[in-house]
Amino acid sequence: MTRGGPPGAAPTLEKAKSFKPSLKRLVRRLGDHRGKMLVVLGSIVGSVALTAYAPRVLGDATDELFAGVVGARLPSGISKEQAVEGLRAKGQNTFADMVSSMDVIPGHGVDFTAVGRILATVLALYAASAVLGWLGAYLLNKVVVGTVTKLRAEVESKIHRLPLSFYDASARGDLLSRVTNDLDNLSQSLQQTISQLLNSLLMVVAILIMMLTISPLLSLIAIATVPVAAIATALIAKRSKPHFVGQWTSTGALNAQIEEAFTGHELVTAFGRRAEVERVFDDRNEKLFASSWRAQFISGIVMPTIMFLGNLNYVAVAVVGGLRVASGQLSLGEVQAFIQYSRQFTQPLTQIGSMFNLMQSGVASAERIFDVLDEDEEQPDPAAPKTPAVDEGHIVFDDVSFRYRADQPLIENLSLEAKPGDMIAIVGPTGAGKTTLVNLIMRFYEIDGGTIFVDGVDSSEMTRDDLRERTGMVLQDSWLFGGTIYDNIAYGDPAASREDVMEAAWISHVDHFVRTLPDGYDTVIDDEGGGVSAGERQLITIARAFLAKPTILILDEATSSVDTRTELLIGKAMANLRKDRTSFVIAHRLSTIRNADLIVVMENGRIVEQGDHESLLERRGAYFRLYNAQFSAPIEDVDAPV
Repeated sequence: MTRGGPPGAAPTLEKAKSFKPSLKRLVRRLGDHRGKMLVVLGSIVGSVALTAYAPRVLGDATDELFAGVVGARLPSGISKEQAVEGLRAKGQNTFADMVSSMDVIPGHGVDFTAVGRILATVLALYAASAVLGWLGAYLLNKVVVGTVTKLRAEVESKIHRLPLSFYDASARGDLLSRVTNDLDNLSQSLQQTISQLLNSLLMVVAILIMMLTISPLLSLIAIATVPVAAIATALIAKRSKPHFVGQWTSTGALNAQIEEAFTGHELVTAFGRRAEVERVFDDRNEKLFASSWRAQFISGIVMPTIMFLGNLNYVAVAVVGGLRVASGQLSLGEVQAFIQYSRQFTQPLTQIGSMFNLMQSGVASAERIFDVLDEDEEQPDPAAPKTPAVDEGHIVFDDVSFRYRADQPLIENLSLEAKPGDMIAIVGPTGAGKTTLVNLIMRFYEIDGGTIFVDGVDSSEMTRDDLRERTGMVLQDSWLFGGTIYDNIAYGDPAASREDVMEAAWISHVDHFVRTLPDGYDTVIDDEGGGVSAGERQLITIARAFLAKPTILILDEATSSVDTRTELLIGKAMANLRKDRTSFVIAHRLSTIRNADLIVVMENGRIVEQGDHESLLERRGAYFRLYNAQFSAPIEDVDAPV
């Protein structure tokens, strides 16, 4: 992803943590909103308690209706005890047992006034429960949105604190998927599961309490299926979890491939590799399909399994309850309430089971986000930073050593001095360490040994912002953002006036081609620089660096995308810019650095030659061989050892 990075580095974002630690970590983040969460919990508890109590009250209405129906069938003018004795005398012992357990008045029908009062009470209970439930959901939504917003801000802040080596070793598409898709998925999962999960768990407890107050025997029958359902859910969840992790890992890999294919679309087309790109896409898309299908299918088994067990439970409660009513041990209203409770008892369990796929998907996304947050950050700035007394651009490498990997040396014992105003050209074969050298100046990487002095101060004792404010950098790959050409140039110095921007554009030869555009400097370009050529994009980035007025100027193959005439113009502009400015120029085209004050030839991380153009040619060493291979040697000799 970044030039000069460690070759063959493996991505650091592959290992996922286990489910429980990530879930606990997520819960702790929600705990940051303790006040609101306590109100949410209180609202949900109140809502569940009222909802759980309502069927019991509704059972009283059933008892009132049933007592009126039975009472109307009994002779009036006698007491309930006399009616029971009369029924026993007729041999109707079962009916007599039922009447004896009822609050019935012989000869009296249904008391609709009493039934109305009970129904009004039930309505009030459900209404109050709904209000409390709405309040809990409202506050919980604010907690979830606030948590995810904070998490998104932490990820954004973390990205800016990660070292360049992290981006060297990470697929950009996968990283983008983590900070977009995974965060969105986590937000949706939390919003859809937390409220329902709390409701379901509390409802199970409340209903169990109500069932025990009605009939311990029926309660035992009702809860007999719970262990079976729990075991089934745990087994299914254990099998589905790896597939959810695989689903989001495959999503990141697919996004990375799509991003690379779209970014390099022209290259893919030019080399006729469309079929290969489509094959890779189909392969990764198929992996995503397989993991997603397995995750959803396996987790989807939970709900029908629990529903089946709930139906068996319902049949058992109905049969035993009917027998208890017939024997007078329970009233019809109590059995009716218990049956309603038994259905409500399995419903929360079913809901919990149906939420497992969302929970596992959300926690899998959380794991991937936490992986980013747990990455090692770049070393912090010193607590008491030093600032150079002067700003001249005097750079000294004193016995500097650096390696991307501990077992692979790259730069060893390198010493170099760049005096103020010098133009230092760095040349050498690919992999010699040229870009790494200038990256060390910017502290994109931390050196393993030696010291880099900037105007007499150890760069490691300066803040990165202080160091980089003194430095302007133009890379081979031009970077533009969506906006006007003026905005892209002004990015180098937000405080610059329009005159300063125009001057930088004129010096870098941007002004000429911009004035040929219909909207001039107000021409809008996208982040790929659409509407301007590759050379013009590079000129814009050079103008941006000029506007920053850096003391140290780094040009990493900055002229590689421009034509020969523009290259000569930039060379003249750079001659003016080098006044009071130290310049480091990395170039494979040796024609661009003939006038350099010092040419540094690197091989295998070491400086093998130093000098100006003429003196290095006279030595007939490494620089002579590079120059000769580029300008004089026959084509068949280009690959000869140098």
